[in-house]
Amino acid sequence: MSRTAVKFLILGAGPTALGAAHRLRELGQEDFLLLEAAGQAGGLAASFKDEKGFVWDIGGHVQFSHYDYFDDLMARVFEPGGWLKHQRESWAWMDGRFVPYPVQNNIRYLSQEKAWSCLDGIITANLESAAAPATPRNFKEWILSRFGSGLAETFMFPYNFKVWAYPLEELSHHWVGDRVAITDLRRVSKNLLLGLDDLSWGPNNTFQFPRHGGTGAIWESVADLVGRRKIRLNTRVRQVNWGERSVVCADGTEFQYEQLITTIPLDDLVGILHPARPELVAAATGLKYSSSNIVGLGLTGPQPPAIKTKCWMYFPEDNCPFYRVTVFSNYSPNNVPDFPRTWSLMTETSESPCKPVDQARLLEDTIQGCLNTGLIGSRDQIVSTWSCRAAHGYPTPSLGRDAALAAIQPALEEAQIFSRGRFGAWKYEVSNQDHSLMQGVELVERLVSGTPEVTVNDHERANRGIRRAK
Repeated sequence: MSRTAVKFLILGAGPTALGAAHRLRELGQEDFLLLEAAGQAGGLAASFKDEKGFVWDIGGHVQFSHYDYFDDLMARVFEPGGWLKHQRESWAWMDGRFVPYPVQNNIRYLSQEKAWSCLDGIITANLESAAAPATPRNFKEWILSRFGSGLAETFMFPYNFKVWAYPLEELSHHWVGDRVAITDLRRVSKNLLLGLDDLSWGPNNTFQFPRHGGTGAIWESVADLVGRRKIRLNTRVRQVNWGERSVVCADGTEFQYEQLITTIPLDDLVGILHPARPELVAAATGLKYSSSNIVGLGLTGPQPPAIKTKCWMYFPEDNCPFYRVTVFSNYSPNNVPDFPRTWSLMTETSESPCKPVDQARLLEDTIQGCLNTGLIGSRDQIVSTWSCRAAHGYPTPSLGRDAALAAIQPALEEAQIFSRGRFGAWKYEVSNQDHSLMQGVELVERLVSGTPEVTVNDHERANRGIRRAK
């Protein structure tokens, strides 16, 4: 069988793979090829249009950045006017009402009893920390030490289980960084006593979104910049011959490489190595993940006034299966076929061995959950439904993750296999779109020029922002 030989073979065509390919071209390296199993670019950031004309993403993606390089590239992907700018408006539905996010800074919205329980817990946690600072062993203990028992029981515990789909004592807390607002007793007390709202926290308090085509339009445009002749879609890899430095695809085609850049989920990758590496397969059992179930509801009729300006909402309680809902038509009027006569909600429900999902009932449970929480007033409003299950949805920052990565990644790199991306690096803390693209960019800079990678090795530095010329 003949083999196609390339210097850099890249598996995938999501943000990481496209970032690597784009940087290769910038550095004058043209001897590369991307192999993508799906029929479009984008990976988990792809978009789809249903038969009624509603556009959907694989979850509630928003576009913000920690990198100049990423910003410069995003400025090139669309013609002027191709981006819509938004001020984030996120809320949590709990205690029969909407509470501005972060909940910990807006407990005045809760009933007096629950507000006091939260404040009392925050005060107690602050006093205990001042007397004897704790060293949390897991995410559950970290929550208690930072937020206290009241807020933990009211919001943090139920919400985070719905998100992660694993017991919180099985998760590390080292990923948190700027993703969770730490309670400031002075700030919480001031907001409570003076009746102030606190809506501006977080790195994504402003974000941009494509005017047309959903998030996937971004990555289709980047694929155009890379060059379509460099990307083979509908090409699934079934075996990586690491000793011979070749891959075999499902259709029998074979590719020789000098260096392999892969964004295949790491647990899947070690399972297709040939000869087999049972020690790596065993190590990969320490990598946990959740699946993402996305259900989209295309709607007609009046939009409830309470959500007319909201971007997304969190749902910690058990009256609905989803943990987050995006008002997707608020991101762009072109996400629906006839705005404002039609509008859309996109729900996310996590799944794991610890939190199974009945697929046969998910659509009905989602609709009932939307009725229970006041997101829709009637089933008659639904004119379209769409669903997607991402088997690998979120890489879980489990307690055993770092030990597993320490066993797997060096062994792969000895064979010139470099695994990066959301599930290639398996680091949730650097798995946003900007992080993912930059993992590919920085890996190429390392392989071509010897420049050390930052994002995959130092998430705290990456999340402080890397501002440099491309």
